[in-house]
Amino acid sequence: MMNISQAILDDLTAKAKESPRLRMNLDLRDSAEDTSQRMLNAIEPGSPLPIHRHQKTSETVVCLRGRLVEEYYDDLERTCTERIELSPNGPIMALNIPAGQWHTVQSLESGTVILEMKDGKYEPIQDCDVLKM
Repeated sequence: MMNISQAILDDLTAKAKESPRLRMNLDLRDSAEDTSQRMLNAIEPGSPLPIHRHQKTSETVVCLRGRLVEEYYDDLERTCTERIELSPNGPIMALNIPAGQWHTVQSLESGTVILEMKDGKYEPIQDCDVLKM
């Protein structure tokens, strides 16, 4: 059993601030045999995240702390089609990204932490799943 506390979020944020990528995740799976993907992801402003997609699974994102913008993109025009702000106390705190949807996220304030959930075992993003601008 794991309780997700402010201390855990604080520790993850501190590690994200020290990371060259300005983000850090914490795997929440119970074991290596657990084929789901559940993680906390601390994302600091300026963290570079490519526009990408997950072809085999949808992705659920819950903003636990801070503020972020999830951006959806059109692959033909390569333009942003929608920007959705998430925050724990805002009108939208969570969303589900459909499988195949091009997207990225931008942290709007320091200390932002999200809970991400996807189906299936972890598969690294392939070149064909990163939108070239």
